Amino acid sequence: MKVSSVLHEITPLADHDFMYVADRHKKEFTYPIHCHEIFELNFVENGEGCRRTVGDSSEIIGQYDLVLITSPQLEHVWEQHECKSPDIHEVTVQFFVDYTDEHSSFHTNPFSSIYKMFVRAQRGLAFPMAAIMQVYPMIIRLSSIKEGFYAMRELFTILYELSKQDGARELSSSAFAKVDDRSDSRRVLKVKNYIEEHYREELRLSRLSEMVGMTGSAFSRFFKQRTGKNLNEYIVDIRLGHAARLLVDTTQTVSEICYDTGFNTLCNFNRLFRKRKGCNPTEFREKYRKTKVIV
Repeated sequence: MKVSSVLHEITPLADHDFMYVADRHKKEFTYPIHCHEIFELNFVENGEGCRRTVGDSSEIIGQYDLVLITSPQLEHVWEQHECKSPDIHEVTVQFFVDYTDEHSSFHTNPFSSIYKMFVRAQRGLAFPMAAIMQVYPMIIRLSSIKEGFYAMRELFTILYELSKQDGARELSSSAFAKVDDRSDSRRVLKVKNYIEEHYREELRLSRLSEMVGMTGSAFSRFFKQRTGKNLNEYIVDIRLGHAARLLVDTTQTVSEICYDTGFNTLCNFNRLFRKRKGCNPTEFREKYRKTKVIV
């Protein structure tokens, strides 16, 4: 059974607006977990101890945090948790561009790095400290730019600088965020698509390696080189992403979800879930239910 438990935010952007900037100082995070149709770049300063949730990723942030989200379905929230700062500075930039249109400027060379960043940010993209410091002055002054064209130019400069920095991390799993993994290798993509379609079933290395005409050991090395994960880790992450989505979106029991997503035993499912998500499945579900609003 599907449950409706996420706040779908209506943004203040009108039809002919390009972006909205909210620059505020506050003592606590109070906005519930939500999603929205437009993109969001969210910067937090003096937020150490805050818990940031994006999809099925949950992390405690440090003094600075900067995240880009380009998926309309990806839930996200910054919660007070253990943050004790009396002056939290948050700058939220909401905007929208159609980067998927093959005739748009985003498919030309000058925008190629931004395009790639937007694709990755469908899962939420957290930037390292070096990247944050690179764009910090521009983010701080963005809300003071009153002329729309110059504000837009400043935002694209921020996005370009971020797209050229190394070390940005995707936050949510692709299965939870409901986005496709992209791969330069047709062989890896073929296997990933097969896993996505058959993750509920038993997946054997021999079967997957035969699909791409490689021996098991050769394919294992190849897959790890191309994805950064060994095959078993990747399969577990896909199954856990789907399990987390079912915990949030349905009223199925933990046991039902365990077996529906390809795990053989409840004990193993609980162990792997806690290892990857930092809490057990029941706690994960309760955390979402406590911070969501029914609309």
